[in-house]
Amino acid sequence: MAVRLRLMRMGKKKQPTYRVVAADSRSPRNGRFIEIIGTYQPRLEPSVVKIDNERAVHWLQNGAQPSETVEKLLKISGAWADFKGEQFVPPVPPAPKTKSSLKKSEPSAPVSESDDSNEAKSEEVEETPQDDEVAVAEDDDSTDDEADSVSDGDDEEQS
Repeated sequence: MAVRLRLMRMGKKKQPTYRVVAADSRSPRNGRFIEIIGTYQPRLEPSVVKIDNERAVHWLQNGAQPSETVEKLLKISGAWADFKGEQFVPPVPPAPKTKSSLKKSEPSAPVSESDDSNEAKSEEVEETPQDDEVAVAEDDDSTDDEADSVSDGDDEEQS
């Protein structure tokens, strides 16, 4: 019987998680399997790979052939290096490094924008008192007219 280490799809529609299994190469993708070796969750950030390295090496030594994807996962977990007799060097995930560098560069750009917006706000503040003074002057004129009309009315009531 030809044994393969491959992925078995689990999870809901559009939300896959995978089991890494040792299965007969003739069985369907989600069919019978011999042993569950680990899991792979690609939707998490960063993706999670949990593999029992001891069992994976056991199956590889007994002639199991990994699929391309499972071979990559075995290299990430270190089981492939154990099988080949090499020293395991954990791979550094590139995605978090690029995101952190982007986050560092992004705040520097908004800082300059905020300086520009502060200058614009200060210009608006300078213009606003002038408009208010004009509005206040107009209000003062209208209050004087009202005061004159009120005083005229007061004179009539007193007589």
